[in-house]
Amino acid sequence: MDITIHTVFLPHEDPEASLAFYRDILGFEVRTDVGEGRMRWITVGPAGQAGTSVLLAPPAADPGITEDERRTITEMMAKGTYGWIQLATPDLDGTFEKVRAEGAEVVQEPVEQPYGVRDCAFRDPAGNLVRVQELR
Repeated sequence: MDITIHTVFLPHEDPEASLAFYRDILGFEVRTDVGEGRMRWITVGPAGQAGTSVLLAPPAADPGITEDERRTITEMMAKGTYGWIQLATPDLDGTFEKVRAEGAEVVQEPVEQPYGVRDCAFRDPAGNLVRVQELR
């Protein structure tokens, strides 16, 4: 079987803020930008990795979601427990300093984890947890 990861989904509340974070701070390419206002679906991805994308989507846009579910999603996003992604870089310290200098909320400074990886963590503008692991 030949399966690859093509697209992962993260919610956003403010498409411009999310776009600035993923494009301007992390250096991702914008692949598509569809919709208008807060109802925008923006696909971004790492330069040189055309087959892997992150779709930044309005939360709870599915018409089948109830108002209670929408409220739960909003509450989880506010706490930073709804969406998260794990990225990797060969320069964890440089990446951490650049993202911190741009004003991203630091959740965890670079640290050696007891399970054998070195990583750090931030929150994107929507509250999604963005963990960055050091490639070794």
